[in-house]
Amino acid sequence: MSRGSQFVSGICGLCAEACDACGTECGQHEAEHCQSCAEACRQCAEECRQLAGAAV
Repeated sequence: MSRGSQFVSGICGLCAEACDACGTECGQHEAEHCQSCAEACRQCAEECRQLAGAAV
């Protein structure tokens, strides 16, 4: 990112997709640790989307 790589947006976008998938899966389980994981994944996905947008 610091050197302006052309791949930053794609990598951050892919990270957001992976975090969304993880959040969706973990969110389906009622265990507290699964719900905590789902929330962390949602937050990570949002940060990755913001980074992907900033890299454009």
